[in-house]
Amino acid sequence: MQGRAVWALALGQTLTYATLYYGFAALLPHLEAATGWTKAQLAAGPTLAFLVTAVLTPLTGRLVDRGLGGEMLVILPAVGAGGLALLTLAPTPLVWVLLWAVIGLAQSGSLYETCFAFLTRRLGDGARAAITRITLVAGLASTLAFPLGSLLGSALGGRGALLAFAVLGVVTVVPLNLWAVRVLRRSDRAGGGRAVPQPGLLARAMRQPAFWLIAAIFGAIWLNHAILITYALTLFESQGATPATAVLAASCIGPSQVIGRLALMLNEARVDNRMATRLALGSILLAAALLHLAGAAPLLIFGFAMAQGAGAGLLSILRPVLQAEKLGREGFGVVSGAIAVAPILATAAGPSVGAALLDWGGADGVIAACAALGGGGLLLGIWLTRRLQA
Repeated sequence: MQGRAVWALALGQTLTYATLYYGFAALLPHLEAATGWTKAQLAAGPTLAFLVTAVLTPLTGRLVDRGLGGEMLVILPAVGAGGLALLTLAPTPLVWVLLWAVIGLAQSGSLYETCFAFLTRRLGDGARAAITRITLVAGLASTLAFPLGSLLGSALGGRGALLAFAVLGVVTVVPLNLWAVRVLRRSDRAGGGRAVPQPGLLARAMRQPAFWLIAAIFGAIWLNHAILITYALTLFESQGATPATAVLAASCIGPSQVIGRLALMLNEARVDNRMATRLALGSILLAAALLHLAGAAPLLIFGFAMAQGAGAGLLSILRPVLQAEKLGREGFGVVSGAIAVAPILATAAGPSVGAALLDWGGADGVIAACAALGGGGLLLGIWLTRRLQA
């Protein structure tokens, strides 16, 4: 039963990411057509959502420490679905933006950070295998979101598709997570009850250069990723791809994340953390180069999707590994929550920064900025893995 519960959580995370995280990017062209609002006006909503998520993540982390992670995994996806439903009624861009705060609240306690912390508390040493299973399945969230968004958007329009995403979240994620949480609590092997974190651990970690380097690396890469994912369809079409080809290429990002994670798992004995980190960061930089070259050969957008997906997929696993290696395991949860603020804020900024870059320099400006972020992340990663020791 425990194994089935983990798979249920994996499916729940997949659907949560597909609806709350990737839903906006998947529906962006249809939302523009349905509302008549600009990309910048629409993108301000997800930006606010991720800002709210960043502010609330330390609080939700403390709630997990107090044994309330399961409750958040059940209640907050329903809150997120309610937020999506309310968005369909937004009469003005201002109301649209403000309603995204509800999505931000939902994201703060329903995505990977909360799920992984809940599993760590409940499964102890068995959490690593469970987390790996979840990332392998949830890596397909974008593969689900983009085709589904295209299908529903064409059939129902942007607002109707948002409502359909909301219904999907309520009828699938909530019951899946509820059943999984109940099963995992009954089979608790690590004593994941209520506890109060030891004081001073976060302050000690923040005095170490490695803390800030990890935060900077993942902040840069997640800004890169947020921009490229949000405007993937727009960028692909600007490089000469047809709308259908653009949707197909965007749908390849998720499977590429899974492939990257599987490759790391199958080569753990030969690829250490240092090499894996550099390969993942190098893959992000390569992706930007391939997207630029796609202007001459549009099918290279598939190479971009493979490189971007594999790099991001690897990095989502490597962040906690690097934290444990460079900062130690004591106070892991509270330190992880603090480091997570940087990539969450970067994700918040991604839609608006991308919209500004498109207005300023078009697709070429976006690609150049993302290449700079990837290159900066790679240089910081080389520094982190070469010079700093735990």
